[in-house]
Amino acid sequence: MEFNGFTHDDFNVFSIDGLEARMEALIARVRPKLTWLGEHYAPILSEMAGQDMFPHVAKHARRTKNPPNDTWVAISGSRRGYKMMPHFQIGLWETHLFIWFAVIYECQEKPQIGENFQKHLGDILSGVPNNFVWSEDHMKPGAIMHGSLSEEELNESFQRLKDVKKAEILCGCHFDRNEVVKMGPSELLQQFDGVFRQILPLYKLT
Repeated sequence: MEFNGFTHDDFNVFSIDGLEARMEALIARVRPKLTWLGEHYAPILSEMAGQDMFPHVAKHARRTKNPPNDTWVAISGSRRGYKMMPHFQIGLWETHLFIWFAVIYECQEKPQIGENFQKHLGDILSGVPNNFVWSEDHMKPGAIMHGSLSEEELNESFQRLKDVKKAEILCGCHFDRNEVVKMGPSELLQQFDGVFRQILPLYKLT
């Protein structure tokens, strides 16, 4: 298949009622695009990160009642999965597209990662672009703009990663759905490339 970008129909999948109907539309419309992006970016991120990277498209297989409110492809350094290690994500909520560097609650190395981030706090504060965003919960659509965070607030997030068992940290970029729909495939891929280059240093710190 060829990647043709995203349309409003892709984002509107999340307004479809019912688990079965939403999953059917998600599998038909959105999943092939995420699969393509995962296969496209795995070798690029392998080269950038200096290690083999593998794509994992979210299956939402455990759901029996509530339909998913977002979906994604994750790219990690393991063929077996991604949740247990730092990874990258590209995905959609109804309102926006996201690209993340992510350390989520299943990751066992969080205390060490939090400590590494604290050691490089100044570099992270100055290196992440102001229009990028941070999140402490991958299950919520909201995020905080990097440019609005103080050094102390960022340090608190990294401390939480060390201390709290269910803590998470994600950093990346949100693109409003209207912006995404206007962009052609080549412009979108160019934007994705730029975001991955900006968040790669965080991955390397892990």
